[in-house]
Amino acid sequence: MRRPSFCAALGDARRAWELLDLINPINHGRTIEDVATYRVEPYVVAADIYAFAPHVGRGGWTWYTGSAGWMYRLILESLLGVELAGDKLRLSPCLPADWKELKLHYRYRETMYAITLSQSATADRKLTVWVDGKLQRDDAISLVNDLVPHSVHVLVQDNHASPALASRERIVTATRWSRRSSTS
Repeated sequence: MRRPSFCAALGDARRAWELLDLINPINHGRTIEDVATYRVEPYVVAADIYAFAPHVGRGGWTWYTGSAGWMYRLILESLLGVELAGDKLRLSPCLPADWKELKLHYRYRETMYAITLSQSATADRKLTVWVDGKLQRDDAISLVNDLVPHSVHVLVQDNHASPALASRERIVTATRWSRRSSTS
């Protein structure tokens, strides 16, 4: 089975978010029956979900792991594509097809950045970034700690219509990610 982060790096948004749904603890507590099966806190990431009788679907090892931290990184870094590099914030989101807009607030030291990502099939570039209404040349957000709130708009090209648009860049990113992961 592929990891959600690898699917995201390859541009397979549907599969990446589908895999996240499988491990998201909130999805194990939607009904009384789900709660009775899962039997652990639905707000804590379980490191283990049993696959064999008589405990199929039961969660385990919840408070003892760093699973929540890894899930946070999966969502923020791999699926939403947020990457801090020095004083630059780079975005390479892998969004579900039905998400047309996403808003997030990012704090850089004492300065807030209100970021809106919009997905559009008519975008002429993979990613276009505006900070405080000014188009950015390098598709990154230059972060400054000036205590002034900043408004960021990111236009993301929606490639869901054509799976063949999985670009060479994403494959290179996936290769870099898998090499980095195997050494850590």
